[in-house]
Amino acid sequence: MAEKDINKCTRNGIPEDTPKVSAAFPFRAGLTKQEVVDFYSKWAVDGKYEQDSCYRNFKGPLIAANALAEYFCGSIPQTKVLDVAAGTGLVGKQLHDRGFKHMDALEPAAGMLEQARKKNIYTNFYCEFLDGNRLPINDDTYDCCVISGGMAEGHIPCCGLQELIRLTKPGGFVCIVMLEKYLSECKEYKDRLEQLMHELEDAGKWQLLSRDVKPNYAFGMNGVMFRFCICK
Repeated sequence: MAEKDINKCTRNGIPEDTPKVSAAFPFRAGLTKQEVVDFYSKWAVDGKYEQDSCYRNFKGPLIAANALAEYFCGSIPQTKVLDVAAGTGLVGKQLHDRGFKHMDALEPAAGMLEQARKKNIYTNFYCEFLDGNRLPINDDTYDCCVISGGMAEGHIPCCGLQELIRLTKPGGFVCIVMLEKYLSECKEYKDRLEQLMHELEDAGKWQLLSRDVKPNYAFGMNGVMFRFCICK
């Protein structure tokens, strides 16, 4: 294959042979929090977010839901889940289809939460950032916290991991699914995110269960899934 064919991509870093999307992604450095949430709200309310995030383009919700269903096999109906960066509820819908009944949504873009509410699958809605500040949620509230697609440039910072641990019960499960390339290309994560994950494990906060690369995770690019058990 010629080098020019291998390196073919759009200006957003998406391979040209993947389905066309309707929006320029807000995954770039320099955006303010307000710019990011305004973008997502408009994207969701216009009705194009779920079109762009269909299974053919984005397999994150399916990957995350399957991981949770496997981990909580036998106790799914009782499991309490916080869907972090819940968006319009794509992960929640996958979990609901697998029998999860107790789910809350955390999402900073009000327009996204508005669409998530319409699915009637979540109990509580938190229009908040996972940015290291204390959320209005008690310690050890959830059996599981899950993130699919919320880790990107200008999105959830490394310090958000501490809050995930605080919110999850001892013995609970944290699942993070993201684009693999962001580990080396995003300024926030490069040489920092996995280092912090290791430091938290060394401190006895959680235990890494697996780190798996997921081919064709989103828009023809590989993803990576981290699975942790809370030890605190």
